[in-house]
Amino acid sequence: MDEPVPDLLRAVAIDAVAPVEVGPGCRLRMLPVDGPVEAWVAEIDAGCEWPEVDQHDAFGESYWVVSGEMIEGDRRFGPGTYVAFGPHTSHRPRSDIGARAVGFNLL
Repeated sequence: MDEPVPDLLRAVAIDAVAPVEVGPGCRLRMLPVDGPVEAWVAEIDAGCEWPEVDQHDAFGESYWVVSGEMIEGDRRFGPGTYVAFGPHTSHRPRSDIGARAVGFNLL
């Protein structure tokens, strides 16, 4: 098996990536990627809601709930749940107990 080429391999500790406060109790950590994709970690504190409606283009958005519970409308998604929004959708996540999710958007 070929060894990975060091310049093409990136590894980061999620908590070492500086968070950006996007609203009260809501943070986003942008992960390093190459190509037409954004990868991120979203964190929502207990009792908080994303500051605005998140609108998606032709590629939608997907995320995986790592911990806590993410609420979308009247549906609740716990750890290990993969959530995928289709093209031209929108949503505004919130959490009663706090949540961390890893997701991506195609550009």
